[in-house]
Order: sequence, then structure tokens, then C-alpha cells
Amino acid sequence: MKLRHTLLAAIGLAFAATAVQAEIKVGVVLSATGPAASLGIPERNTVSLLPTTIGGETVRYIVLDDASDTTTAVKNTRKLVAEDKVDVLIGSTTSPPSLAMVDVAAETRTPMISMAASARIVAPMDDKRYWVFKTPQNDQQMASAIIEHMSANKVKTVSFIGFANAYGEGWYEQFQKLADAAGIKIVANERFNPADTSVTGQALKLMSAKADAVFIAGSGTPAALPQKTLRERGYKGPIYQTHGVANNDFLRICGKDCEGTLLPVGPVQMARSLPDDNPVKASALAYVEKYEAANGAGTVSSFGAYAWDAGVLLQAAVPEALKAAKPGTAEFRAALRDALENVKEVAGATGIYTMSADDHLGLDERSRVMIEIRDGTWSLLK
Repeated sequence: MKLRHTLLAAIGLAFAATAVQAEIKVGVVLSATGPAASLGIPERNTVSLLPTTIGGETVRYIVLDDASDTTTAVKNTRKLVAEDKVDVLIGSTTSPPSLAMVDVAAETRTPMISMAASARIVAPMDDKRYWVFKTPQNDQQMASAIIEHMSANKVKTVSFIGFANAYGEGWYEQFQKLADAAGIKIVANERFNPADTSVTGQALKLMSAKADAVFIAGSGTPAALPQKTLRERGYKGPIYQTHGVANNDFLRICGKDCEGTLLPVGPVQMARSLPDDNPVKASALAYVEKYEAANGAGTVSSFGAYAWDAGVLLQAAVPEALKAAKPGTAEFRAALRDALENVKEVAGATGIYTMSADDHLGLDERSRVMIEIRDGTWSLLK
């Protein structure tokens, strides 16, 4: 009898171990502190709203803060893969740490979904980027919206200032190509760092070029610094920003100097203002309502939506991957990568995703609208 009980107990422990191994582990690296905190905090808030079961399996999210630091992002990524044995990575918030995480994802053959914008995260496709996907619109998609608006408003010359990192360089590369094609000349090209406290020298150079408009390629609250400096120095022309500033903290920091700013954003930022026939309105509103129910009215931003859409992609891909293997295995990670690459017409808060072997973003023109900051808030341009 004792032997029978021992055997039953052993079998029970084996089943329990199997159940634990079947848990899907999602490692999340984001910037909840540091210069990019205004972007990372809504992402962190959103992770708590993501599904805890997919395809009948429990999902556990392990969230680590990289403090807006590339070295910390890599350290966190290695910990999640080596110690926590995660099945998939989500992160990071901005482009430099995300680009650094790509190496770890490829080395460990772990699928990764970035929440950062740079096209370089997923293109050009190679052995490393084979494992990496992302949810924010590419620089090129958003830059084309800016160029279209500039052309329609007879902007012929522009002064450019961007972050002195992968985000700024990626934006300049894409913007320059499109500007050249549209006959728009870049007459000044300056850089600044997210942690800088003064850009007076750069601002004076931008103004001395006497361009028709200024374009600032930064993200989060640091992108307010050149704009405030320009306005304080008397610049009265149009200022364009990237979707990297589409959060309420930017409005708060920039204040009255934001008035009239033009920028492209994902549909989620203007979900309630979208026409009813917009194909993203329903899926964007679903996120807005859930986020604001948890965090308060008017708190939603595009950055939390990037985390939400990572969850949307997992909900589409995980059931397919489970047909091939169990979580916690190399086979499951490979199957999940394959399933992510094959999602079709999946509606998120940012747009409609259709991935392919050559396109690990999968968004199109449905993923952007142009807006203006008017009376201290976001206003959809018709």
C-alpha cells in the first residue's frame, strides 16, 4: 500500500512538473525609469492588461526595467533567457536598447517583439533579424506622412534636428530619401542627446538657415527641449515632430510651446475621432477603453498600444505554435517565430498586421494619421 501511495505521489509530482513547464513565459524589457520613462510607464501599465491565458495555456509576464540604458537592457535580456527561460521577449521601449537586444535574441534563438520604432530593428532582413518583429510603425511610414503634409503646404526647405543615436540617425536616413524625392531641401542638420539640458547652439543654427519648417526627430519628453528653445528664441514657423512624442507628458513639459506642432501618430491616439469606416477604429477603441478603465480617462498613448499589440500578435501566433511544441522548449520558440511571421490581417490598436519573411512589421497606411497639437491637446487633421 505504501509503495502504491509513493508511486501515485510521484506521478502527481510528474504531472505538476509538466504543468509548470507548459506555462508560457514572456520576458518584457522596458524603460520605466530614465529619459524614456514617459514612454515606458504606459507600456508597463499595459502589460498588466495582457491576457494571462492563450490557447489554453497560462501566460506569465516577467517585467524588467532597463532604466533607458542599453547595457542594462542587454543584461536584462540575458537574464530573462538564461535564468527565467522565457519563450519570447518583448522590448525595449526605444531603439538603441532594442537594437542591442536583437543580438541576444538571435544568439539564443528566442523570438522578440520590439516596441521601438527604428526600421533598423527589423530591416534589412538577415540571420539576426530573422528572430525579431516589432509593433511601432517604421520611420519610413511616418516620414512619408510628414513629407506629404509638407508638400501639400508648400514647404520647400527644412531644418532637421534629431537624437544623436539610432533613433535620430534612422529618421534622418528615411526623411532625407523622401525629402529628396519630393524636392524638399534639408538646409540644416543638427543632433542632440536625450539627456542634454541645452540646445541653444543647435537652435541658432537651425534658425539661421531660414528654412520653411523645422523637423525634430526625438522621442519622449527630451524632444520638447529643442522645440521650447526655438520658440523662446523667437522662431515662429511650423514645427514637425515624430510619433515618438505622442504622450501626455510631452504636452505637459512642452506646454504652450507645443501649440501648432504637427506630427503623425498611430490611429489609437485619435481612436474616438476616427471616422466609423476606419478599419482600425474598433480594435484601437478596445485598447483605449480597457487602458482608461484601469488608469483613468485621457491617459492612453501610442506607446502603451505598442505593448498591447505585442500581446495581440502573441494571441494570434501562440495557438499555432502550440500545435507544434510545448512551451519551454527550443521547438516552441522556433514554432512561435514561424507563427509570428505568418500572421495575416491581425487588427491591433496601432494598425493591421500582415507579416511575411521579408516584412517583420507588416503595417501599411492604415497605421497612421496626421494630427496637430491644438489648445494643449491632440487634434485630428482632416
